[in-house]
Amino acid sequence: MANSKHAHLRYNILDDCFRNKSYGFEELLKTLNEGVSELYPGEEISERTLRDDIKVFRDNVNGFGAPLPEGQRTYKYSDANFTIAKRPLQNYEQYLVEAAQQLLSRFENHPKYNRLSEALIKFQDEEEQENDAKKILFYDHNEEYKGIKFLKPLYLAIKKKQVLEITFKGFKDEFPKVFEFHPHILKQYNRRWFVYGLNTTMNISEWSIPLDERLVEFDEIEDVEYIGSNIDWDSFFRTMVGVRRNNPSIEKVVLKFYNQREQYFKTKPFIPDFEEFFEDDKQDQVWFETIINPELVQQLLSFGQDIEVLEPEKLKEQMRQQSNTMQGYYNK
Repeated sequence: MANSKHAHLRYNILDDCFRNKSYGFEELLKTLNEGVSELYPGEEISERTLRDDIKVFRDNVNGFGAPLPEGQRTYKYSDANFTIAKRPLQNYEQYLVEAAQQLLSRFENHPKYNRLSEALIKFQDEEEQENDAKKILFYDHNEEYKGIKFLKPLYLAIKKKQVLEITFKGFKDEFPKVFEFHPHILKQYNRRWFVYGLNTTMNISEWSIPLDERLVEFDEIEDVEYIGSNIDWDSFFRTMVGVRRNNPSIEKVVLKFYNQREQYFKTKPFIPDFEEFFEDDKQDQVWFETIINPELVQQLLSFGQDIEVLEPEKLKEQMRQQSNTMQGYYNK
């Protein structure tokens, strides 16, 4: 087995290289060391380690069995559809996953590790499908979501405090827009990731960019000083639903539920801080303070006929307009 330190990182980088273009050995070594140094500053791998890694890729028994032809000056998969991501875990990798699960079991009552434990269970369930095991977990995810490829590079850009040049083309834009951007945080909403930061071109400190096909590309701007954020992002998101904050004013929203749907809301509220009424005749009502934005309206509409907005008046009007528009679809 090749050098085990940061082996998984090296294998992922090499897999990406072999899938995308032909690399000479020296070019491959340089690209690999650049990737390693991003997460392990000051570290490099030797030519011997790279040669051992290539052997692991070609090994049909203890490696990945990759279609990597021998006797050529360049390295590239002969099968464009091959990727090690589709291969079952190797024995030592399965051991590491199981060891991690055993370690987490020591902290199973600690909420700090709940999400990591959930991720490991999902990962193990998907791996077992490779061995024709019965599927146990069915979870909500967006199989067509291609924006996930931007997540790690943007996460590293935030960690390394890099200034970026963003090329973005909205669905209605005829031409792409280019602007300077200082990334600060990443947020997931409705199975999609967004990056927030300072758009210095437009002088907006809470600019959000969806990680999807509208984000054409981004590159580091090396000679510009990174500007950090003094925004309390926890408070920023606790007073809103979703990601759009076009309206900064916070208002009190009062909702009335029908058919006991308030119980569903209370078990999975779309706003974290809500209050119940003490009066007996208002047990089917809740209230909270938030901004009025399109995501809030969408969440309210998801309750259909089982919800009524009592306050504020402008939100009632938006719901009324939505209802009238939908009614028009079915009165034709």
